[in-house]
Amino acid sequence: MQEPLLGAEGLDYDTFPEKPPPSPGERARVGALQNKRVFLATFAAVLGNFSFGYALVYTSPVIPALEQSTDPDLHLTKTQASWFGSVFTLGAAAGGLSAMVLSDLLGRKLSIMFSAIPSAAGYALMAGAHDLWMLLLGRTLTGFAGGLTAACIPVYVSEIAPPGVRGALGATPQLMAVFGSLSLYALGKCLLLPWRWLAVAGEGPVLVMVLLLSFMPNSPRFLLSRGRDEEALQALTWLRPADADVHWEFEQIQDNVRRQSSRVSWAEARDPHTHRPVLIALLMRFLQQLTGITPILVYLQPIFDSTAVLLPPKDDAAIVGAVRLLSVLIAAFAMDLAGRKVLLFVSATIMFAANLTLGLYVHFGPRPLTPNSTVGLETLSLAGTEQPPATPTSYLTLVPLLATMFFIMGYAMGWGPITWLLMSEILPLRARGVASGLCVLVSWLTAFVLTKSFLLVVRAFGLQVPFFFFAAICLVSLVFTGCCVPETKGRSLEQIESFFGSRRRAFLH
Repeated sequence: MQEPLLGAEGLDYDTFPEKPPPSPGERARVGALQNKRVFLATFAAVLGNFSFGYALVYTSPVIPALEQSTDPDLHLTKTQASWFGSVFTLGAAAGGLSAMVLSDLLGRKLSIMFSAIPSAAGYALMAGAHDLWMLLLGRTLTGFAGGLTAACIPVYVSEIAPPGVRGALGATPQLMAVFGSLSLYALGKCLLLPWRWLAVAGEGPVLVMVLLLSFMPNSPRFLLSRGRDEEALQALTWLRPADADVHWEFEQIQDNVRRQSSRVSWAEARDPHTHRPVLIALLMRFLQQLTGITPILVYLQPIFDSTAVLLPPKDDAAIVGAVRLLSVLIAAFAMDLAGRKVLLFVSATIMFAANLTLGLYVHFGPRPLTPNSTVGLETLSLAGTEQPPATPTSYLTLVPLLATMFFIMGYAMGWGPITWLLMSEILPLRARGVASGLCVLVSWLTAFVLTKSFLLVVRAFGLQVPFFFFAAICLVSLVFTGCCVPETKGRSLEQIESFFGSRRRAFLH
């Protein structure tokens, strides 16, 4: 049996002892304004995640409007509305597949900029749609752009960020995606912007992203892998503060790149040095989706409609969105202090408790007085038990809202942002572009299957069954974190890669 990768912070992990890791105080100072250029480059890149979050929830205010449309070519049935919402995940899976080629062919930065083409085209199709096929194609294209950026942006950010702030910057893709979703809600539900103008508004962040990225450097690691050493040194010098030891860092990156001068072969893929980190990243993305995040977010308001709640379901959804934003901010600040594994443990524990509570509430709790007909959840059996009808003032009906808030909080402070960060940290350089695209492909195919099967499972077995399943997956995630996930806090990408290649046993202390 192969030894587990527990990532203890022991002496065996310090592969470059001539320059020991900085102390927490030093990392905090380095993470201040001295890194302002890294922050600027990161902001330019994660605007792609803002657009991704915006596009992901675009259907939330649009589907109700199109279901009431008097135009027969644009009127959506329940089945068409379901496809309009879920086809985004298929586009995202295709985007992840394309990233397996484009990330290493064009580079991280140019791949992110390339995503602007399908994104802008998709929004234009939806803004000018006069038939269903234009809506579906536009939705697919924005999903493709989202999948491409989801694979490339975390890699770009991790490759340009110094170790002291890589955790905080690694949370910014998730943070900007949440901002994008909340912006869509604000425009659609607060400002009541028509659905066509919502698509037009989606073009703005895409154009700003391309404009800013055109002035940002490419990843120094990618440039070195293409033999552009002078350009790589210039990029690293631009990204680091004036008093940083750029030449030492450049030499470490250059040495690592020289040892990986060619792309990984199928024979080398069987080497644990290569396949262990790839398998860990893939399984993390798989388990992340199996915790239930995508179906819960997609069917958030219908779930509240199908349970007895004290507050209106639309208010509940807005509160949950605000909690999600706050939790990602907490993760961004805590990731480089507490470490990745601690947050993953806390995250999985909170999600387990929340999913179990939701399942038990649906099974034994009160049923709603007037079921809502949003997506057909009103036809679902709530476990077939005789439940007392809820009264509008019963505080017991706060349970679904509180449990969902805790689930989103747990996800957003751990398994949401950290899985993306660890994917970009632990993947070997030669396989980073292909493997990150494969992770996104697996993630969004899993999301599509879960989203499409969620309603079928609920109709067949009751609304409580998916929550019990998600709770069980959270327990599996706890075990997986303890056995297989390495701690990467404060380590350079070269140190992390050397750890996997050392074949030395590491134990959790």
